Amino acid sequence: MNLFSTFDPSTGLLSLNWISMIMPTMMMPIKYWNNMNKMLLITEKINKFMFNEIKSSLKIKGSSIIMISLMTYIMLMNMNGLLPYMFTSSSHMSFSLAMALPMWLSSMMFGWTKKPKMMLIHLIPMGTPTMLMPFMVMIESISNLIRPGSLAVRLSANMIAGHLIMALMGSNNNMMLMMIMLMMLMMFELAVSMIQAYVFTTLINLYSSEV
Repeated sequence: MNLFSTFDPSTGLLSLNWISMIMPTMMMPIKYWNNMNKMLLITEKINKFMFNEIKSSLKIKGSSIIMISLMTYIMLMNMNGLLPYMFTSSSHMSFSLAMALPMWLSSMMFGWTKKPKMMLIHLIPMGTPTMLMPFMVMIESISNLIRPGSLAVRLSANMIAGHLIMALMGSNNNMMLMMIMLMMLMMFELAVSMIQAYVFTTLINLYSSEV
């Protein structure tokens, strides 16, 4: 059996695996019709923590809602992929690029149209010799252009690596020690799912704060 078959976006009939991207968002509004529960308390604590982390660096009022929503959605997609026989959308570059590219591109367009001088200043670090300025502009421009790609690769690679390790260990389920290790790895992957969503959103926030 091919280990990468779990990441295949198409089934035997139709390409319906991408529907898993909207399933968690359809189930989330149910909590607002229920009384206060543990899951809602955890969600509120995560949102407050994220708001306190990003409110100091964001200059536009109300933009923290976008960052918190982005982190929550990526976290849901990562955790959704940990369920058995569920499609992992966050392991695909098409998903991670769709999250990173619009956020990075919108901040760049806003910066170059509203604050072109400030954007040019960012291309030359303070104290750079005059002879090295053209090279520094080239290096900073390239590093700026690869930001959405690095964000997408980081998210997808971490999700793929964890799922491949779990698939390899799950093939030897006749050993009790292997089952214990698999349970520990599952808890580790759950933490990675939350950390990767936090890292993704934090880096997007840092890139936006430079504008």
